[in-house]
Amino acid sequence: MFYWLMKSVVIGPVVNTVFRPWIKGVGNIPASGGALLVSNHLSFSDSIFLPLNVPRPVAFLAKKEYFTGRGLKGTLTRMFFQAANQIPMDRSGGAASLSSLAEGVRTLKEGKLLGIYPEGTRSPDGKLYKGKIGVAKLALEAGVPVIPVAMIGTDKVQPIGKKVPSIRRVGIIVGKPMDFSHLAGREEDHATLRAMTDEIMASLMRLSGQEYVDVYAAEVKARIAQQKLEAIARRLNLSHHADEASEEGTAGAEAGRTGD
Repeated sequence: MFYWLMKSVVIGPVVNTVFRPWIKGVGNIPASGGALLVSNHLSFSDSIFLPLNVPRPVAFLAKKEYFTGRGLKGTLTRMFFQAANQIPMDRSGGAASLSSLAEGVRTLKEGKLLGIYPEGTRSPDGKLYKGKIGVAKLALEAGVPVIPVAMIGTDKVQPIGKKVPSIRRVGIIVGKPMDFSHLAGREEDHATLRAMTDEIMASLMRLSGQEYVDVYAAEVKARIAQQKLEAIARRLNLSHHADEASEEGTAGAEAGRTGD
């Protein structure tokens, strides 16, 4: 009820009037039955524009931090994401992530649409990064088709770190369903999952027109963060040396005056 209220009455009409999103290939989404919507991830707003423009409800695997906040803000955030069909996803890897994926499998087997971002996090620079194999495991275990979806221009509307979006038109391109039923029973084979994931990412690259980088986005973000820390450390170090030089200069000047 909350989902349809937000989509049809509260958020949907406003967002669609202001941003005028366009969508191509919406007929590629089946009218019924479980399916995995696999999208590139440019902005937080991807999770708003996509479900608002798809005729069926879409559940998303959302990072678990949205469900674990404290205080009033944390409680309100958790309530909103739960009411909006969001499923907490542990992105730390290993057993924790596999446990989160199990909830996604259940959702798909119930005949619902599930959205997932195989890159695992938003692109730091608009490029398309290496997909994580959880997307392939989900599709094989649930036995559902994979539908590639390209979000266009959402990074210009709301770049990382920007809370207030800019008003620009955005687009959505829905590709044809990808059938991996011939790989059923191989969901524990890493080579199969890797090849399947790479095929999905290649489809997203063709739809979105993004440059593909065969590295995980999280690794790039970590490297950028480290570079920022090192830059700050260098500035602080230079400032420290400048202060020392200033102090030495002052001391020398005073010594000179004493000598006079």
